[in-house]
This record gives sequence, structure tokens and C-alpha cells, in this order.
Amino acid sequence: MKKRFKVLAVCGSGTVTSSMVALKLKEALEDEGISISTTEAKPTEALNLISGGGYDFIINTSPLIAGDYGVPIINAVGFLTGFGEEEFIENIMKVIKDINNK
Repeated sequence: MKKRFKVLAVCGSGTVTSSMVALKLKEALEDEGISISTTEAKPTEALNLISGGGYDFIINTSPLIAGDYGVPIINAVGFLTGFGEEEFIENIMKVIKDINNK
């Protein structure tokens, strides 16, 4: 079972919000024995970064530019605001389970 995942965290500026969400997710997943490495990016950078490969999924607080990302995309706004945290973590765990079942 894969226990380490590479995540692309996307927000409007590519720094502050994506970093906050990424750190919060790292902490939440540590309790589950899962570690992640993250790269923070702007929506305009996401498609290019993801095409380089290696990412397991994307978390975003800003809309992504239309395109084929080829990995699951999970909206992280609720995780950022605190309203919808449990649903966000459930979605992340489902994606992780799906990846591990491939």
C-alpha cells in the first residue's frame, strides 16, 4: 500500500493559501500514517506542472484553467475555511484508496 503521495496545491497566488492548505493536509494525514509532499502553484502553472508527471492528485482553492489534468482534483475551499473539513478529508481518503487499488 502506497503511503507517500505527491500533491499539487493550487491557489490564486501560488503561495499563501496553497501553503496553508498543504500544511494542514500534511498534519491531518500524518494521523493516518500517510505522508505527502506538496508543490504550490498558481492556476496558470498547474497544467504545465501536472504534465511533467509524478503528481497523485491536486487540491485547489482557486479554479483551474480548463484542460486534461489526468489526476483527481479536490476542491480545498472548505478545508481552508473550516466549513467542510470532514468532507474534504473523506474525499482525500477516497482518492488515496482509489490510487492504492489501481
